[in-house]
Amino acid sequence: MASSAAAARRLLLLRHRHGHLLPKRHFSSSSAADGLDDGGGGGRVKIFDRDLKRRHRDRAAWAMRETDGLVDAVAENLLDRLEDCRKAFPSALCLGGSAGAVRRLLRGRGGIERLIMMDMSADMVKKWRESENSSGDEPETHFVVGDEEFLPIKESSQDLIISCLGLHWTNDLPGAMIQCRLALQPDGLFLAAILGGETLKELRIACTVAQMEREGGISPRMSPLAQVRDAGNLLTRAGFTLPGVDVDQYTVKYNNAFELVEHLRAMGETNALFQRNPVLKRDTALATAAIYQSMFGLEDGSIPATFQVIYMTGWREHPSQQKAKRRGSAAISFSDIQKQFGPSEN
Repeated sequence: MASSAAAARRLLLLRHRHGHLLPKRHFSSSSAADGLDDGGGGGRVKIFDRDLKRRHRDRAAWAMRETDGLVDAVAENLLDRLEDCRKAFPSALCLGGSAGAVRRLLRGRGGIERLIMMDMSADMVKKWRESENSSGDEPETHFVVGDEEFLPIKESSQDLIISCLGLHWTNDLPGAMIQCRLALQPDGLFLAAILGGETLKELRIACTVAQMEREGGISPRMSPLAQVRDAGNLLTRAGFTLPGVDVDQYTVKYNNAFELVEHLRAMGETNALFQRNPVLKRDTALATAAIYQSMFGLEDGSIPATFQVIYMTGWREHPSQQKAKRRGSAAISFSDIQKQFGPSEN
């Protein structure tokens, strides 16, 4: 009775846009973004330590729960976009992040017949393979260990590519998206969900204040994340046509900041910055938790954590797609339209 009551109190997930409650779930992992660094190699700036991120994914393979309210909500929202498409996508590639939730919630959407599950962590891929549904109602599934930064997929081989909460850890996000576009067949669809810049804003503030008080300065603890205004430019820069971007904001309640960190660790979202301080002093950690509670604590004693999710949709170019008219090709001017319908009434 005590454990079930504690679990019931643990988390409350609110979806702001629709204003309805989502199922209570337990979250675990470290912080979703932790610092900035440019230990460049080969002329390319490197912010994240991909080898460290792989080890985080290895840990998450055994730390994550079978279902996670936040992850499931994001995956469900991303897959909803398939229901708006009239065409089927026989071959699909699902990349890292929350790919396990995507496969579990797919439920026949998109007409997928052959699914490739890919992650940089061999342990995560092993977990997916062991949890494979033997009921026969899933598409033919193949498992690949690979890195989104160096996509091991043949060009023009996929009808659909899905990435749910994974691409924000790549050092070259436009480059990774270009590789996804090249892996798509003409008129293939790219769906992605990444964490946005407002994610964990409460933790960022509390950690900064605590470091200033206890250490007299700050070090990178949260990684840089894309802003909503940048998402459309990313799709265009990667060469996708018919780009679409929208954003959702989720608020999750935790008993304290340490529970939040545990959830982030189980999600594989721990700090992976090259230029990071690997040691967080105990008194700084305690001060962060106390400041978080003082500044953002709710009446019931819990603390809220914000997760901003940016959804991106893009297509590989095909002659059948709608195209904008050539600049200057309009046959009627807006002044003529105004004369025809009269001046607007204020």
